Amino acid sequence: MSSRQCEALVALLGTDKVLLPGSTGYNASLSSYFSPQAAAVHPACFVTPQTVSDVSNAVKSLTTSANNSTPGEFAVRAGGHTWFADANSAPGGITIDLRGLNAIELSADKAAVSVGAGATWDKVYGKLDPSGLSVAGGRVANVGVGGLTLGGGISYFGPREGLTCNQATLFEVVLADGSVVEANEEQNADLWWGLRGGSNNFGIVTRIDFRTFKQEGPLWSVLTLNSLAEVDNQARIYAELMAAENYDENASFLTGWAYASTQGLSVTLNQLVYTQPVANQTPAFYKPILDLPPISNATVTPPVVANMSTLAQNSVALQAPQAARYMTATTTFVVTEAMIRATFDAFNASLALVQDVKGVMWAMNIEPLPPQIYTRGGADKNALGLSDQAGSLGVCLISPSWTDAAQDEQVYSAARSLMADVEAKAKDLGLYNPYIYLDYAASWQEVIKGYGEENVKKLQTLRARVDPHGVFTRQVTGGFKIPEAS
Repeated sequence: MSSRQCEALVALLGTDKVLLPGSTGYNASLSSYFSPQAAAVHPACFVTPQTVSDVSNAVKSLTTSANNSTPGEFAVRAGGHTWFADANSAPGGITIDLRGLNAIELSADKAAVSVGAGATWDKVYGKLDPSGLSVAGGRVANVGVGGLTLGGGISYFGPREGLTCNQATLFEVVLADGSVVEANEEQNADLWWGLRGGSNNFGIVTRIDFRTFKQEGPLWSVLTLNSLAEVDNQARIYAELMAAENYDENASFLTGWAYASTQGLSVTLNQLVYTQPVANQTPAFYKPILDLPPISNATVTPPVVANMSTLAQNSVALQAPQAARYMTATTTFVVTEAMIRATFDAFNASLALVQDVKGVMWAMNIEPLPPQIYTRGGADKNALGLSDQAGSLGVCLISPSWTDAAQDEQVYSAARSLMADVEAKAKDLGLYNPYIYLDYAASWQEVIKGYGEENVKKLQTLRARVDPHGVFTRQVTGGFKIPEAS
């Protein structure tokens, strides 16, 4: 069936917009995915729309039965950064590659920027940096605008401006029947709300308008490494800095631990960013962290003072596309000194599970999600279910890399075990939170369920309105699906 659908799409859109196996364009699409796991999925063809009309026509073709057969599966990709197989490509089906929808247009008054869903964040910053403007977007250059926004979006600018999804003032969406609608706070307001965290459950987002803000000058950034012997000081310092009452809205940071098998080395790591220009001066907020002694064999690198375009490109070097095998999984808890210490204990115990994994970098970090991030722009203005929170949460991320595909399942199992251990410790301390940050989630995690019963019901109602036949639930692979109504 998929081969016939590819033929129909060629007739509809032209040979230049439908890439068949063996072609140069098809192979280039495979090589553009972030992880080898995603690149290993081979669809029957890639569809590469250049306009919203192309997307609409493709959806109409894919959702209409042909020759009395059931339409096949299709998938949607933007940046292609989600790591797991089938997340953004349909094995043996049709993959709609949105990267041709990459226009970036700044409004006449410079208060907003309209971005094609297939653009990547480095291109957005490249457009805005020369005007002294920015948006609260992704931190890594090759991450797609569409995927990050629909998942919530943590940004360096989050404490100042809020989640990425809360900066989205309008979505252009192709629904399951091929119709094109716009959703903002005035029209299709339920869809606007649901797309702010609701993944790909309602249609294909083709354009997003974001609020811009003035960014006067560069950002300050540094990565430091400490000995694991400093974990008690690390827990004490970060618990204080992450507390809502102490949080500096210009600060964006994470802390955690990493084990590198090639060096046989375990370290504490700190990534510190400050978004208010300070030139080469060290932000006073970070002084307690920077006063911790670095590991003895580390070369202390100077801070980087640069614009967002540069920082986003620098981030790619930390995990270059397809340079290794990658995964992520996440959980959330209330941040306290005891919980940071408990998370380290879980990480330390998990090392025994990956000691024999070839080329493994076993990394775990905690980054703050204080009220300054999740309430700005209205915690009730998105589907994430954080409107009843009051204090600082911590998003805990496991993000290993390794080299041997034969050890994939061992790594996945170790990550699940580590996440379960952290969650058990959080529950024992009364600090567990069911929210799961979609953009870090693993395929086995029930993201939408973590948004809370009330929001799940609202999302179910919205889905019934805009996609009554469940095309984006059952026919579209990937994404994190809304639970079925009980």
